[in-house]
Amino acid sequence: MLDLLISNTVLYDGSGRPPARGAVGVAGDRIVKIYGLADPTDPARDTLDADGLALMPGIIDNHTHYDAQITWDRTLEPSCGQGVTTVILGNCGFAIAPCRPADREFTMRTLTQVEGMSLAALREGIRWSFETFPQYLDLLEAQGAVPNLAVFIGHSSVRTYVMGADSVRRAAAAPEITRMAALVDEGLRAGAVGFATSTSPAHNGEGGLPVPSRLADETELRELVRCLGTAGRGVFMLTKGGQTRLEFLEELNRVACRRPVIVAALLHNRTNPEGVFRELDALQQANARGGTMAGAVSCCPLTMDFTMASPYPLEGLQAWRPALGLDGAAYRATLADPAFRQGLRDELSRPAAFRLFNGEWGEVRVSAAGLPGNADLEQSSVAELAARSGKDPLDLFLDLALEEDLGTVFTATLLNSDEEAVARLLRHPASLVSLSDAGAHLTFFNDAGFGLHLIGHWARERGALSVAAAVRKLTAEPAALFGLADRGRLHPGFAADLVLFDPTRVGRGARQRVYDLPAGAGRLTTPAIGLHGVWVNGTRILDERGLVASVRAGGTRPGRLLRDFAAQ
Repeated sequence: MLDLLISNTVLYDGSGRPPARGAVGVAGDRIVKIYGLADPTDPARDTLDADGLALMPGIIDNHTHYDAQITWDRTLEPSCGQGVTTVILGNCGFAIAPCRPADREFTMRTLTQVEGMSLAALREGIRWSFETFPQYLDLLEAQGAVPNLAVFIGHSSVRTYVMGADSVRRAAAAPEITRMAALVDEGLRAGAVGFATSTSPAHNGEGGLPVPSRLADETELRELVRCLGTAGRGVFMLTKGGQTRLEFLEELNRVACRRPVIVAALLHNRTNPEGVFRELDALQQANARGGTMAGAVSCCPLTMDFTMASPYPLEGLQAWRPALGLDGAAYRATLADPAFRQGLRDELSRPAAFRLFNGEWGEVRVSAAGLPGNADLEQSSVAELAARSGKDPLDLFLDLALEEDLGTVFTATLLNSDEEAVARLLRHPASLVSLSDAGAHLTFFNDAGFGLHLIGHWARERGALSVAAAVRKLTAEPAALFGLADRGRLHPGFAADLVLFDPTRVGRGARQRVYDLPAGAGRLTTPAIGLHGVWVNGTRILDERGLVASVRAGGTRPGRLLRDFAAQ
């Protein structure tokens, strides 16, 4: 007897083929039968007439930062409410294991700076009952979770564990690299999905110091990535700075590890419109030479809320470095310094391929003034306000922030604002739809609903790709790249990770700010639209009203910690 029969549905099976009417039978945690047009007659303990709604495999979110949140929030809000059934943690190398007790504060402060997390929430919320990476995985497995989990072992965590305070100051010596490699190997044997790192200049820790992985040279990276080849499993994920050569990454892919390489974060920049396509074309050419490389792209505009008390969009600029790590009067004096401002203007005048902020002042608006007398400035762009006042836009921007004691809330659309260009990204053969950053930058933006946005906006509304193609990009494609052999498809024998949705309505709603993190910290979220059901390993976690009561109460945790990955 079946445990669940979903009938009268339109099946998007993850293959990219056109949809077909049919039904799905589930026994335990597996899909056991796919039915065609004929009405199924097999008995089932639970039946659901979908009334023509669409059924697809669960969304695989391959770029999250839930490493800390998972220790206190087994539901991983808001991802589970957005059709996500599998999340991959540890991206960019920003993990919380391995971590010595003496390094916990440093790790939390780094996450606060680089990933926009609340330090108070991290201090109150993280359950530090582990030190090593295998112990961290054992914790996740023992406590359970609502979605399935896969975890990268992170470069910055490994580097800190071996080098301590020197991890953010210098290159590693040969014995230190050997010890790091042993930790990466240990993590892969314990069940890591791969090894992740970052060379991005936008990634800075407390005091403006670079995150530990940015101090690694090519020798260190080569030796650590070689662990993947020795293990014969896992994915290498890198958030790329402009100084990192694609030729070097291709060498790692084809020679050092012979494992898939994911290059992030490839977003469109209107001031250098072809730069991202040159990167993707180079990855495609590497694949034609026998490689397996993918460029992580986003289907969402990168829009951030921020104040100049935490100016994340600007911190990757070289000219911003004199302000990094400053606070109080010294920081304000630097923002007012004409020479500092001119340095910013000079850098922003030069196009760059990998840069968050590119001086597009028409895309930066005042969303909340810090002083009542400035309320009339709200919803105007910096470019508009500068034109009205006759000021240079950078001067107006910094003068307003200083006038309002750094309390002005700005909203900036930084990248991916050209929809024709983003459509090209999504259709590029070397692209991987990714970069939700769920769990991070909680006060700046929330793209956990990226999958619903891809189907609703890009497929239904824009027609940039078919719904079937969008489903494939969210399911079968990442499953194949990461070696999730039994997920990402509606197929007998595969895990019953399912999403039931209305293709005429599906999407994500307007941003909302809620205060449900430890210590009362806030986060942005976007409600799901058009979702009618989500199942993880055959267990329903969401209906048309949202997460089911047993999930919200913490009693239902059907997700699995994934430790075994098929070789590619």
